[in-house]
Amino acid sequence: QVQLVESGGGLVQPGGSLRLTCTASGFVFSSYSITWIRQAPGKGLEWVASIDTKGTYRDYAASVKGRFTIPRDNAKALSVLQMDNLRPEDTGVYYCENAWNQSPTASTTNARGQGTQVTVSS
Repeated sequence: QVQLVESGGGLVQPGGSLRLTCTASGFVFSSYSITWIRQAPGKGLEWVASIDTKGTYRDYAASVKGRFTIPRDNAKALSVLQMDNLRPEDTGVYYCENAWNQSPTASTTNARGQGTQVTVSS
């Protein structure tokens, strides 16, 4: 069974950091790009960052570039979204997906986790 599980969300003050982890199972993790997406309250899905299969190429949304990084560990079948200098507008539910997908939609044939809540507030 293909499964992605996000963890590491929580409440953090502006300027703080969080480290989200996406743990994969049921497929050959090293054969898939990984994308992180998010959904702010009352808004649609937004692409955050993607990384290719070997971790050679990464791309970030303009809103997070310079603050977020997206390493991966193929041996452990996990992806990380390291979020620094967080802002209130980063609040939302964060999901990982086993594809390079810069135009996420609610309906997808890719595997997507259940999400983890990130709240940035003082």
